[in-house]
Amino acid sequence: MSEQVERSKNEIIKENSRQLRGSILTDLQSESPEFSEDSQQLLKFHGMYQQDDRDVRKAKNPDGTPKGKTHIVMIRARIPGGNMTAEQFLGILDLSEKYGNGAMRLTTRQGIQLHYIPKGNTKEVVKGINDTMLTTLAACGDVNRNVMACPAPFKDQPHAAIQKLAYEMAEHFRPKTTAYHELWLTDGEGNNHNATEAFVPVEEPIYGTHYLPRKFKMAIALPDDNCIDVYANDLGLIADVQEGRIVGYNMLVGGGMGRTPSAEKTFPAVGKKLCYVTPEQVIPVAEAVVKVQRDFGNRSDRKVARLKYLIHNWGLDAFRAKVEEYYGQALTPPNSVDVKGVEDHVGWFEQGDGKLFVGINIECGRVRDTSEVQVKTGLRAIIEKYRMPVRATALQGLILCDIDPADRADITAMLKQYGLKSAEELTILRRFAIACPALPTCGLSLTESERVLPSVIDQLDVEMARLGLQSEKISVHMTGCNNGCARPYTPDIGFVGRSLGKYTVFVGGNPEGSRLAFMYEDYVPLEKLVPTLVPLLTGYKADRLPGEGFGDYCVRLGIEGLKELATQVAV
Repeated sequence: MSEQVERSKNEIIKENSRQLRGSILTDLQSESPEFSEDSQQLLKFHGMYQQDDRDVRKAKNPDGTPKGKTHIVMIRARIPGGNMTAEQFLGILDLSEKYGNGAMRLTTRQGIQLHYIPKGNTKEVVKGINDTMLTTLAACGDVNRNVMACPAPFKDQPHAAIQKLAYEMAEHFRPKTTAYHELWLTDGEGNNHNATEAFVPVEEPIYGTHYLPRKFKMAIALPDDNCIDVYANDLGLIADVQEGRIVGYNMLVGGGMGRTPSAEKTFPAVGKKLCYVTPEQVIPVAEAVVKVQRDFGNRSDRKVARLKYLIHNWGLDAFRAKVEEYYGQALTPPNSVDVKGVEDHVGWFEQGDGKLFVGINIECGRVRDTSEVQVKTGLRAIIEKYRMPVRATALQGLILCDIDPADRADITAMLKQYGLKSAEELTILRRFAIACPALPTCGLSLTESERVLPSVIDQLDVEMARLGLQSEKISVHMTGCNNGCARPYTPDIGFVGRSLGKYTVFVGGNPEGSRLAFMYEDYVPLEKLVPTLVPLLTGYKADRLPGEGFGDYCVRLGIEGLKELATQVAV
């Protein structure tokens, strides 16, 4: 490890945790509705966050006193490439109905989250997820988290290869601690490993005794389809496809979305090309990258502990030299292969093996029933009937795979019956819009995101139609705070929660996620978000160049040009 003046509290907790055990077992056996403060930090490695319903917190009792915190737990399943069997998807849905609030959420990183789990039911839920052959281990925490990959089930070598690689990388970088099995998967009370003398450590060859300084994210993209936002990850791979086969990858390092507006030392970043690797080199070189971050990442200040800050401080050349030292040989320079397109995989497609798949847009990833659309009931009915494998997308949708063409008409009718819209019934704007959960469950959220994005898109759709821009691919990402879980710093338009009911508006990214957007306006009230963008969209309609995207237009004009435009165009 690098020399640090003073390690953060989290580092001390990890060091003393006996490989992520801490006092979690004692807390599980306690009648208290909440986990201890230290356990809350360790729980993340096991795939869960303690939360509370902030709507309930601010509600009043009959006597006028605040209701206070109602402790609940969010549990996240780690699903490499978003790939699930029918039994796995239905099994997690069953758990949400038995122990949670009856809904589940498809995340922006191809995982699934269950909310409103009481502390007393966490073990049953984790064990239930593992019974489906999925896991929650390393879905959160200071380790490599879910490995993303394009989920489209095309039966060609590149798509199959990156799905396989995502699983292999997830397994390779999975923590080796036995704490997870002992705490969550044993019958009855399990064995009490809280006594220091009873603890026998296992080797953690990648993570060591302190794990990583901060979370680490990986993703794999194809050049013509960056649907997983490869540039937003600590480590990304862009496949080099030649004559229909992957022959290697450009490896990116140092992407990451979080920032703290009050701390200028923090910033979002897109990944930088580190090197070119053959398929056989991917995991060894990735391991070297992770180990460099392990040993030299900042362990005193978690705000600047991600890999992007290490690379910023050292410079890419020095970082590459250290990775070469850990890898044991020189790295090959990257080539010109880059991302040049993005798809959402919504609609019907031929897989290439005589079967079909259909991608379904699920607004903000929330699998639940409302008066307008019965997402949960509809998906359950279709998947129970046809038992097809499914894949979660990074745009919070779901793909139903391996469909017999003879079943297309029935599945189409069932989708319509439950209000699940076809690709043709959705605007492109809505298809490329995502949001984080934010209020009421996220403890970091400053304002709304998931609950208000649909209405914002409704308003934007009206303006887009008025301007004749319905066919333009414009991406919109919204978050309730600056941590950037829905990757708001790379799309055409990003809305980032700034304070209650107010947002920072970013423009100038692109749907491919290959560059950062820039701040256009700060502290914009929710009701002013769309009016703030109308002058820019109006100018784009009138003055865009051939083939120019909205984000490209904003970059060409720059902040001063856009501000001047806003004064000229009446809303």
